[in-house]
Amino acid sequence: MSAVAGPQSNLRQRHVGGSGKKAAGASDIELDAPLKSTAKSTAPSASEREYKVTLVLITILAFLTRFWGISHPNEVVFDEVHFGKFASYYLERTYFFDVHPPLGKLLFAFMGWLVGYDGHFHFENIGDSYIANKVPYVAFRSMPALLGALTVSVVYLIMWESGYSLPACVLAAGLILLDNAHIGQTRLILLDATLVFAMACSLLAYIKFYKLRHQPFSRKWWKWLILTGFALSCDMSTKYVGLFAFVTIGSAVIIDLWDLLDINRPGGALSLREFGKHFAARAFGLIVMPFIFYLFWFQVHFAILTRSGPGDDFMTPEFQETLSDNLMLRNAITINYYDTITIKHKETKAYLHSHPDRYPLRYDDGRVSSQGQQVTGYPYNDTNNYWEIIPLEDDRKPGRVVRNHDLVRLRHVGTDTILLSHDVASPYYPTNQEFTTVSIAEAYGDRLQDTLFEIRIENGKPNQEFKSISSHFKFIHNPSKVAMWTHPTPLPDWGLKQQEINGNKQIAPSSNVWLVEDIPSLPPDDKRREKPVRKVKSLPFLRKWFELQRSMFWHNNQLTSSHPYASLPYQWPFLLRGVSFWTNNDTRQQIYFLGNPIGWWLASSVLAIYAGIILADQFSLRRGVDALDHRTRSRLYNSTGFFFLAWATHYFPFYVMGRQLFLHHYLPAHLASTLVTGALLEFVFQAEPPENEAAYQAIKAGKKPAVQKRHLTARDRFGSQSMLASWIACFVILAAVAASWYFFLPLTYGYPGLSVEQVVRRKWLGYDLHFAK
Repeated sequence: MSAVAGPQSNLRQRHVGGSGKKAAGASDIELDAPLKSTAKSTAPSASEREYKVTLVLITILAFLTRFWGISHPNEVVFDEVHFGKFASYYLERTYFFDVHPPLGKLLFAFMGWLVGYDGHFHFENIGDSYIANKVPYVAFRSMPALLGALTVSVVYLIMWESGYSLPACVLAAGLILLDNAHIGQTRLILLDATLVFAMACSLLAYIKFYKLRHQPFSRKWWKWLILTGFALSCDMSTKYVGLFAFVTIGSAVIIDLWDLLDINRPGGALSLREFGKHFAARAFGLIVMPFIFYLFWFQVHFAILTRSGPGDDFMTPEFQETLSDNLMLRNAITINYYDTITIKHKETKAYLHSHPDRYPLRYDDGRVSSQGQQVTGYPYNDTNNYWEIIPLEDDRKPGRVVRNHDLVRLRHVGTDTILLSHDVASPYYPTNQEFTTVSIAEAYGDRLQDTLFEIRIENGKPNQEFKSISSHFKFIHNPSKVAMWTHPTPLPDWGLKQQEINGNKQIAPSSNVWLVEDIPSLPPDDKRREKPVRKVKSLPFLRKWFELQRSMFWHNNQLTSSHPYASLPYQWPFLLRGVSFWTNNDTRQQIYFLGNPIGWWLASSVLAIYAGIILADQFSLRRGVDALDHRTRSRLYNSTGFFFLAWATHYFPFYVMGRQLFLHHYLPAHLASTLVTGALLEFVFQAEPPENEAAYQAIKAGKKPAVQKRHLTARDRFGSQSMLASWIACFVILAAVAASWYFFLPLTYGYPGLSVEQVVRRKWLGYDLHFAK
């Protein structure tokens, strides 16, 4: 298929055809160079004006579809409870924790700051009223709506810059314009509008950069290289799945560099020195600069969040010392030997607990226990959570401070027994050690060594004082070197449904961390309970950044619990189910996150068709049949292949993820599939016949004007017919898509309410809609 499609295509200076050069992203400028000489002025051609007018119209429609009725509903919807809350925390400068990078949330906070919002509302529950709480929610929702509308324009520009015909551009942009999922996700206080917009901008910027490959190191070349890196950074700085865009662009760059290394490349071979400059420039623009931008957003994040808040518990005491008004550090008390303490698991919040009940002789799987006294995790504060901390040498000298790496014993106050771990399998984990208690006589007799535990403070220094609340520590059994650990799975009835405590052979995981919550034996008026004014400390930026990254990645990987509206990647291209965002029982209104079925099924089918075309072409070439002309094949493999690559890299990685997944994770891949759909429209209706290839070769060879004219006449006649067919196909497809968009519109906009019959009519597949009966 040619970039020169239609009778006036020879005037389209900015739309360039493909070349045989196998590089992704844009078509080759050189092939249309002879045609450029026919342009008689620098004024925009009629064809270019049509592109611009269409762009304006599509952009207006995009704003209408995204902003129409954006004030409904006037209450908290779905994950607005998270991202609205985070914006409020920014405005209050209160530290919070989230598994996503900060850029998208900073944009919401910026919008709130612009309209003078003070962050007083914390978006606690779905259904909470914005009006009653005086929240400028329309301003918050306007940010993603703006980016969602501009995404439609960027999709159009991607197709335009890649040299596709007007029908192909309109079809690709129209599939995003009329898609219910993209509309629904960009009308709420959610991050996906920022993510998808940044991803689309990275594709557009790279295509603009690639088209300047014959002007390396020029100002424009550097500008679009840096803008590509900036867009990639914004993508990753919104959600970590933005890394998939790096894979897309990185794959195209590797192919480009491989071609530059070819000694037989068109335009002459590059020296290794010149190739090194190309490599270094791309590494700087697409790796170094994006990373600097990425760090910058975290620097802004830390600079704003200076007050103690709900995110403190996720950070180390050293980090918390950088926050003002931190209760943990203000209430920290030095622990002395013979203090009675309560010990809490940092992650599950369960207390170290024991009671007179014993382990059963045999577990359900037939394994035998020690029948010792049960040691469990208990969620409530109770006197059976009291433990006395005893030194290695029990000399009963008062006032001795417990320090990091000390060997200690714990006496259970309620039963007057000593904590012990030994080489007996725990109830649920045959590879982990059982925790139990033994009598004082046994603890100071034959079982002495088994009762010794090391206090290992996280990031602690030698001889550092052991303190309540602030000293996060691991409790290491000294003889066997296992760490005391618990998990939320409850024990059977014999364990009173409490948590299992066992010895974990893997010491490194943060799930082994505990803290001392209180010292019940310490009188309220004791000098150790005095709260001196503590000075806010500082930490190097990179140390804070590394700590936050580690915590973010760990908690992100823990998002594995089931969710009623979670879905699997194989369901997404076929739109097998959606997500319920919001309902109103009185009005029978609901917002159900769902794509446009006609548009999604078409785009998914086209992906399969494209793969089939490539396989068929390769098979034909192996059998000596060349069914495609040179430029059509170049466009099919390079430009359309780049879009297909973007879809694959944004889709297939989800198959190896163990975390919760939802339909919205497919939105970047769906955008790429619409680009493939627009490109395939042009391939089907405007693939060059042999006489058009002859016209192209005649122009390229500089043959006589009469020969050129004869070939061009046949080419223009075919171009007019194929353009008409493209427009007809484009309008038919978009008419069906528009009908589907309108049919599902009540589920996207949340109004009007639907009757039972109307809801049932919209249950095309496994859509678990409300009010269906």
